[in-house]
Amino acid sequence: MRQPRGEEYRPYVPADRRLPEFTAASVILGCVLAVVFGAANAYAGLKVGMTVSASIPAAVISMAILRGLLRRGTILENNIVQTIGSSGEALAAGVIFTLPAFFMWGAPPSAARVFVLACLGGVLGILLMIPIRRSLVVEEHGTLPFPEGTACAEILEAGDEGGTNARLVFAGVSAAVLYRLLQLPFRLWREQVVVFPAVLPGGSLGIELTPMLLGVGFLIGARTSALMLSGAVLGYLVLNPLLVFTAQAVGTPFAEQGSSLVRLLRQDYTRYVGIGAVVLGGITSLVLVLPKLTGFFSPAKLGFRRGLHAAQASSARTERDLPMGVVVIGSVAATAVIALMFGADVGIIGTLITVICAFFFVIVASRLVGLIGSSASPVSGMTIASLLLICFVLVGAGVHGRAGMLAAMSVGAIVCVAICMAGDCVQDLKTGFLVGATPRLQQIAELIGVVVPALFMGSLLTLLDGRFGFGPGSGLEAPQATAMKTLVEGVMTQNIPWVLIGVGALLGVAVELLGVSALPFAIGIYLPPPLTLPLMVGGFIGWRAGAGETGGRGVLYASGLVAGDALAGIVWALAVGIPGLYEWHSGLAEGSWLGRYADAGSLLIFGWLAATLWWAAIRAHPRS
Repeated sequence: MRQPRGEEYRPYVPADRRLPEFTAASVILGCVLAVVFGAANAYAGLKVGMTVSASIPAAVISMAILRGLLRRGTILENNIVQTIGSSGEALAAGVIFTLPAFFMWGAPPSAARVFVLACLGGVLGILLMIPIRRSLVVEEHGTLPFPEGTACAEILEAGDEGGTNARLVFAGVSAAVLYRLLQLPFRLWREQVVVFPAVLPGGSLGIELTPMLLGVGFLIGARTSALMLSGAVLGYLVLNPLLVFTAQAVGTPFAEQGSSLVRLLRQDYTRYVGIGAVVLGGITSLVLVLPKLTGFFSPAKLGFRRGLHAAQASSARTERDLPMGVVVIGSVAATAVIALMFGADVGIIGTLITVICAFFFVIVASRLVGLIGSSASPVSGMTIASLLLICFVLVGAGVHGRAGMLAAMSVGAIVCVAICMAGDCVQDLKTGFLVGATPRLQQIAELIGVVVPALFMGSLLTLLDGRFGFGPGSGLEAPQATAMKTLVEGVMTQNIPWVLIGVGALLGVAVELLGVSALPFAIGIYLPPPLTLPLMVGGFIGWRAGAGETGGRGVLYASGLVAGDALAGIVWALAVGIPGLYEWHSGLAEGSWLGRYADAGSLLIFGWLAATLWWAAIRAHPRS
């Protein structure tokens, strides 16, 4: 039982007990998982605009390897592994929400530039969060729930079950890899089944038959999945047919039919409505949570009661943070690098705005993830607010066009990564507080968890862009990056259909007035319809299996599906460069071995995959 507020908390490992913690094995394993989960979440986030927490899968894999295979490992070592491993997912989220815009503008950044931008944002996010750790994690214990951090602590404390739990993760990975191995290179069944209802010209309905979407739907839950599906229904079964009917009524019908018509409508109309709704949803989610921060911006709450160099000094192992001198020097050094990189484009004022936005939103994000969790944190809204501010400053300074867009998005990338890393860091520190870890060592682990996956992010983005492409009509839609790109273009060039974006924003307002979040609904409008239906299938399985009733470990198999699918996709992107393989693959007819029943057969095979998720969920959440 957790002690209630007002009582001194006694962690799982007492402060006066010393166990192996920051060891070579824990750091190396954590770095490997940071790269794996970072790559997997980059692929998943670019596909559907959602990333999934890596803390719990990283923790159970760590326990399986350190305790199961190596016959060693303490709970504090496992905590270091999940701290580093989950950092890869957070870093990937910050990168993919912004940097794909450069590729869509035809100005792909070098791997070195991606590394520097990611590191600047990540280091700022971690360092700026450290002074408020005690206020959020310790003093508000029993007040702020920290859902992901608390759940991860529960998993770590139940470490004797690690082998069983890890088998669920590896089973999910194996099922996804086997499924995609037969589907991608050999094309034994179809990736999509799409229909175009004759009674609704311009409308479409379909399903993408991939393990990742099934797993993501399970993880985000039935409610969020249903909101995304409702956005798709409105966009592609209401708005599109309405556009076709209106065009026919005024005597200027569309020449295209079927899939070509749907593609045209989405490219020129529906996606802008979705972008407007995404922007409104992001900003609204931020505005609605700001009142929860009342009274938090005070020196006491921000951890500065006794001055920068003596804040909350303590000799207890579980109270030792990185020295405040390191925080100050590191933050100043990061600011200097930003000034050197962008000084010519954004000037001193732009540099200061970057750091101020990072500081403000790091504090906001750190508290919000304690209140509502990382998944519900309005990262998009905070990044959009920062982008709007820097865009207006640049326009006021006479910086327009392409140079202004690239500079603004670079600033947005730094702020977005800082927000994501701060949220992940404070969740991990809450886990550490509950299990009795040393904060200073966790903070060092977080910094390692920024640098290592950042080394690979630039090459990964280049690979994925070359194989699949980013943006509307491409293999990877990158919805957040597209929305932010469109917003920056709108401010800088005034060359986008503001009427359609305004319509989307008003739809978002209408949804908010119904008492539900507009952001998942908006993403549903933006994404192609086949991507939202499998999310609903996964969410429905989780709801029916009772995954939300116990908060237990049914997420592990679903996490394995997401990771396995993403890794299979990345490996396939690498493999198509082998001479002759792509030509051989292109010569295969998708699902031809199923003959005239290709659609039905593909749906049955996907049904088998869904059944395995149902089995894993029931096994983890037995219903009475």
